Amino acid sequence: MEGKEFTTTRYRTVKDQDGLRRSIELPKRIRAWWWNADNGKIALIVRYGAKVVELTKGKSTIEVAAHTDLIPTLELIKRAVEAGVLDTQIESASNKLREGFGK
Repeated sequence: MEGKEFTTTRYRTVKDQDGLRRSIELPKRIRAWWWNADNGKIALIVRYGAKVVELTKGKSTIEVAAHTDLIPTLELIKRAVEAGVLDTQIESASNKLREGFGK
């Protein structure tokens, strides 16, 4: 909201030229889960792992009118998940994710 780009890091163990192992800090790639829609609104999706959670039948995208509505919308989604409202949808995404691993 402040115009700053969010970054996070991860640690990776590598061998240097002498054969010694050491940890280095690398930027972590963040898969975009939001974008600006054609109508000027902000669109976002909810993911379970790599799978998109279908919130209602055939719909997986949430649109918010402005940046100021984004945080309250994410808090609403969080409360819905904690209350179990999206359990069926998350279970469906979980099953699709497992199928990708052959189980």
